[in-house]
Amino acid sequence: MEQKFFQEPNSFVGHVNLKVQNLARSVEFYQEIIGFQILEKTERKAVLSADGKTTLLTIEQPDNVKPKQANTSGLYHYAILLPSRLDLAKILKHFIQLNVRLGSSDHLVSEALYLNDPDGNGIEIYIDRPSSTWVWDNDEVAMAVDPLDAQGILAELDDESWDGLPADTVMGHIHLHVSELQKTEEFYSKGLGFNVVNRFGSQALFISTGSYHHHIGLNTWAGVGAPAASEESVGLKSFSLVYPGEQARKKVVEQLQHLGYEVHQENDVFVTKDPSENCIELAI
Repeated sequence: MEQKFFQEPNSFVGHVNLKVQNLARSVEFYQEIIGFQILEKTERKAVLSADGKTTLLTIEQPDNVKPKQANTSGLYHYAILLPSRLDLAKILKHFIQLNVRLGSSDHLVSEALYLNDPDGNGIEIYIDRPSSTWVWDNDEVAMAVDPLDAQGILAELDDESWDGLPADTVMGHIHLHVSELQKTEEFYSKGLGFNVVNRFGSQALFISTGSYHHHIGLNTWAGVGAPAASEESVGLKSFSLVYPGEQARKKVVEQLQHLGYEVHQENDVFVTKDPSENCIELAI
């Protein structure tokens, strides 16, 4: 994993905040299956970490929570980036031993496993290939959806066993269902300051800073015009974007306001919503 994509001067996803139906069930899944550590836990909320210090995922159980609503904007998946191919091999073997239902893909820039949490929230667990091997055509990076070489990955193992998420695991990216792409692209590029690095037909955009293959994916696969899910629905509550400093964040706030988007300040947190009502915290 190349740390440069997740530090200054780049902007990137810091943590993801999910709503679930049953906190106890989700905590067990995220500890036993995914390998998170619990930083803090109350009756309704748990804060999860890979290194015992940094929050990567928060899960909470709202009052009157409803099951995940189909065909709405919101989370497609969030993606946990592991440091090495050996780490991916360890967790793949762990999933096979537990008979976890998996999808997988080779995206040229990365190798990825896919699964759902107990509420149907999508999770990707992946590793990056070295950025020196990514193929760029002008400002667009080549990505594909090819079969994953699972045998090749498992061949990385001698007899190492899985022991949770490595300490230097990061939140690699988030991929969202949105209701349309034109205003969405304007919001994320001219507002939030990200660059489009891949257009996947007319239905998906991949955007990043610092020439990463993507910090954010945006698609209309839930349907053009898809409505936002209700407040009580399982799914994405919010995610944070980390900016390099106060000046960078101030510039983004001004850009958003100039485009006509509201930004609310709650203590030291600035909160906005994209055109599909996905809630974003602007952090530094």
